[in-house]
Amino acid sequence: MSQALTVDVISDVICPWCYIGKRRLEKAIAAFDRQKEVQVHWHPFQLNPTMPKEGISRKEYRTRKFGSWERSLELDAKVIAVGKEEGIHFAFDKTERTPNTVDAHRLVWLASEYGCQDAVVEALFRTYFTEGHDISSRETLIAVASEAGMDQKTAEVMLTTDNGMDVIANGREMFERLGVTGVPFFVINQKIGLSGAQEPETFLDAFRQSKT
Repeated sequence: MSQALTVDVISDVICPWCYIGKRRLEKAIAAFDRQKEVQVHWHPFQLNPTMPKEGISRKEYRTRKFGSWERSLELDAKVIAVGKEEGIHFAFDKTERTPNTVDAHRLVWLASEYGCQDAVVEALFRTYFTEGHDISSRETLIAVASEAGMDQKTAEVMLTTDNGMDVIANGREMFERLGVTGVPFFVINQKIGLSGAQEPETFLDAFRQSKT
């Protein structure tokens, strides 16, 4: 029996390039001759580790980060164009707040325990980027969990406790060890690191190299 090929993805659920990177990784896996061997694991990275629990106005946050709202809109337009090529409809105009992502990352961790991590990650990306919902909201996260096939009560219990907080710390330890300063970042078979939303061909090359 062939050995599994692992892909560890370090990302944040409010990173549009992480969503684009997910689509490109999926294309590479679909084109890989041993696609059933590929196991993808998602790890947390907080783009805004000091974000208030309730988040802040996206316009305020982006203006502060990029110097002006006009510059933010220019960058959004570029992401929208690339997203369209990947079948993603970014609707930044629907997003009122930039959220704290700790609970979303905890939900991704919990999903790994129930075998539906990819479905939860996909639902979080779509809920935030396409539907414009607040993914720091407990109600939104429970709805995401339910949609992905998780038990709703299990998600509710996790969100009212500190379960999974160690995953945030472990994720920080992982990306610091690897020298990761931006996301998405992909580690193929614990051998090859790829930074950014690489093209499918780059992933395929890494898959083949890591198996030799």
